[in-house]
Amino acid sequence: MAVDPSREFKPINIALLTVSDTRGPDEDTSGDILAERIAKAGHALADRALERDDADIIVDRLNAWIDDAGVDAVVITGGTGLTGRDVTPEALERVKEKDIPGFGELFRWISYNTIGTSTVQSRACAVVSRGTYIFALPGSNGAVKDGWDGILAEQLDSRNRPCNFVELMPRLKER
Repeated sequence: MAVDPSREFKPINIALLTVSDTRGPDEDTSGDILAERIAKAGHALADRALERDDADIIVDRLNAWIDDAGVDAVVITGGTGLTGRDVTPEALERVKEKDIPGFGELFRWISYNTIGTSTVQSRACAVVSRGTYIFALPGSNGAVKDGWDGILAEQLDSRNRPCNFVELMPRLKER
């Protein structure tokens, strides 16, 4: 990360969604890891929820956060695999305006260094919807660490050079 100390840090409001049929709040360790990293980075946790693997429910939750002026970005953990119940990318398809293909590509490249070729089973992805960033990571603790530490910590820091997601936020709704 190339932090420019002359630039101002601008905290953003991040909503956190865990998608799982098998975990409850007490077992949501990947969500806990992300919540801790969001706070440590200086951002605000705008909201946190746990929803089951159901595209309609995920879409409803995302639409509520997208329409909430107090949410700048959403980070999702879970539902990005290949099984029949994994529907997070399909839910994002239903709300997206633009894909951010480099996010998934970079995630898999980083993940390859941790889990080797098993990373091809990940459908990590990111989109922009109505001015809100949405990032979908796998549900494992290692995956959320890779995604936050390797991508989001830098790209959600307004001081990151040569560019970052935060500096684009005022222009996301341009037409």
